[in-house]
Amino acid sequence: MFSKLNSTARLKPELESPDKSLPKPVPAEAKVSPGQYLKAVRERLQIGMREVQDASMVIATEEGNENFYVSPARLTQIENEESIPSFHKLFSLCSVYGLDLNDVLGRYGVNANRTRAYRTRFLPEITRTTSAEIYGFEDKVLVPVRIDPTFRWETTQLVNRVVAMWGEIPAAFLLSCNPRKHTYGYVGLTDRTMFPLLRPGSLLMIDPERRRVVQDGWKNEFDRPVYFVELRDGYRCAWCQVDGSRLTLIPHPVSNVPIKSFNLATEADVLGQVVGVAMRLVPPNTSSQGPGSKLPAPTEIVR
Repeated sequence: MFSKLNSTARLKPELESPDKSLPKPVPAEAKVSPGQYLKAVRERLQIGMREVQDASMVIATEEGNENFYVSPARLTQIENEESIPSFHKLFSLCSVYGLDLNDVLGRYGVNANRTRAYRTRFLPEITRTTSAEIYGFEDKVLVPVRIDPTFRWETTQLVNRVVAMWGEIPAAFLLSCNPRKHTYGYVGLTDRTMFPLLRPGSLLMIDPERRRVVQDGWKNEFDRPVYFVELRDGYRCAWCQVDGSRLTLIPHPVSNVPIKSFNLATEADVLGQVVGVAMRLVPPNTSSQGPGSKLPAPTEIVR
């Protein structure tokens, strides 16, 4: 069914008929609807509706879900009417056309990166896993591009004073900076299990390859491995101890949180060891103007 797509004539039309007009370019996104954009892409690729139908049938069969199937009639509606396709059909169209799914979702007004902003507003008190995936590869990220040559690395300094120049780069450039994928967790604002070692609101980096609980080998509480555990009612971050089929979650002694034990087979799953943390030392709702905590004015800072 893809014979037309794979033919040599289709790949190099300019070699056989140099006078033949090229397919029309995809219209600018500001002037077309998402459906018109998809239609323009299909026509540029010279893919017929029947070919889309056949390809979507293959996808639906392999995925075991008929919702991935796109009929010519439905494709006509998507392209020519203000009809929003289901996620499954959009998946099939992006697969056939070679488009980025999240980019097409953006044309329908859905920015996958915006979920991060809302999850911090609606789930601030729940300990949970979070995602570090970059959906918008063209999104810009602010990074330091030049460091002050007079900076002394031996001293503790403000990052703002270390960086001589900031610049923006596409988020896709950062993908190669983390060759091993980690899971990221968030400590809920009411979760004081590991306080003060890990404060509520901390962002955790979790290594899923370190799921085996280490029973000994540390010299102090800072060296003892901390694990991120999924339970039936949510997530917990704590020191762990395994005795047979029982997993014991050990909180920090200062937290006053009780020790709890769970069945490893049915009640708890160790997702990995915490290997990194970003943490506030002062709660965000704490006033900086409290008694004895007033900072000197900028003009009083010794430079």
